[in-house]
Amino acid sequence: MEFKILAPTGALGAGFGAESLALGVAMKPDVIACDAGSTDSGPYYLGSGEPKLSREAVTRDLRLLLKARDGLNVPLIIGSCGTSGRGEGVDRVAAMAREIAAQEDLTFKLARIYSDQDSDTLARRFTEGRIQPLDGAPELDLDTLISSHVVGMMGVEPIQQALRDGAQVVLAGRASDTALYAAYPHMHGADPGLTWHAAKTIECGAACAIPPSADGLFVHLRDDHFDVEPLDPDSRLTPYSVAAHTLYENANPHLIAEPSGTLDTTDATYTALDGRRVRVAGARYLPAETYTVKLEGSRLVGYQTIALGGIRDRVVIEQLPKLLPFAHDYFATKIQDVFQGRVDPDDVTIDYRLYGQDAVLGARDPQRAEPVHELGMLITVTAPTQETAHAVATFVAHTSSHLPISGYDGLASTVAYPFSPPETDRGPVYRFTLHHVALPETPYEMFSAVHEEVTG
Repeated sequence: MEFKILAPTGALGAGFGAESLALGVAMKPDVIACDAGSTDSGPYYLGSGEPKLSREAVTRDLRLLLKARDGLNVPLIIGSCGTSGRGEGVDRVAAMAREIAAQEDLTFKLARIYSDQDSDTLARRFTEGRIQPLDGAPELDLDTLISSHVVGMMGVEPIQQALRDGAQVVLAGRASDTALYAAYPHMHGADPGLTWHAAKTIECGAACAIPPSADGLFVHLRDDHFDVEPLDPDSRLTPYSVAAHTLYENANPHLIAEPSGTLDTTDATYTALDGRRVRVAGARYLPAETYTVKLEGSRLVGYQTIALGGIRDRVVIEQLPKLLPFAHDYFATKIQDVFQGRVDPDDVTIDYRLYGQDAVLGARDPQRAEPVHELGMLITVTAPTQETAHAVATFVAHTSSHLPISGYDGLASTVAYPFSPPETDRGPVYRFTLHHVALPETPYEMFSAVHEEVTG
């Protein structure tokens, strides 16, 4: 038994070489699968429903994949549509698919799988104790839960059901990255350990290639091993680069949790077949006693305005530990004075992030004690409305450029701004609210599918 899987890129819209795709198509895959989203870029995309990658970039990739699927007559599976997997993202990609079908004279059966969770059902699951925290999860209350936009991360089962129901193109909401690649071989009897390990290896496209790139990988999945190779002729894989990918986005280098169980790569072996290809064997899949669906939630926390500046004065830099607390106290009083009680200072956050000192690693920076001669300063003001954030930022930016420096007489300039005006409105700001799992009665109940015939 052999299954051939084409993973054209790590994210729909990130791109891939047309020549690479052609090489993959020539090897006649049984299925094409592609991820389209992630939480890596932060909570904005889940909170707002906006995609990270441009419509033009996504359309370009989708057009090539739909044409490849049509020529091969194999399933095309795309998950986490629209970056976050919200329903808007699924609908947006579906609209692109219909448009491409009309332009390219393509016909296919399309399934849209939605992963959005309604607040009433979430509240009921919460009160029944069927929402449980993962390690490091924040405290969760009912108000936070129902005020967040929440998606569930589907496993292979809803995708497999869509395929059994005749779908040739599956556009899924939020999904486990690996489930997209595991769904087809898993439902046709492939070894589950090898299937999930192969899926984990190719989930990010050629990210595990040397050099890493926005391009594709191809897998030959067999009874007791799988072979993986890059589609770019100038790329290569090594046992080390393939094995290292099991570390990516995982707390444990050997145990990788999925909704239905855990992939155990402890005994996996990685063998170079030549200078470009690697053979992998030995992984096991351990079914879970309880099926779980990871929940991801995001909610609006305010609006932001930022100002970016630079400091190149050692006297100023040395006094910043005293100056910034002084500035915070001053601005709290200033907000009360300017807004005459209409804005509570506790509802406004003013943050100074100093690039070159503590901005990235903070107190854990091993070079923290070394002298600094230049700093970049990012001032971020977050408030309940954009109007308030901008108004506060104007006097914060102005005053921050003339903080009182001990040892200097008269007016001193402390921060230089490269832009005029220095204030830039960022718009709405969101935060993640959930790191939890739901305990459904079946793998399907939290997801809904809609089927349609798309004709060119």
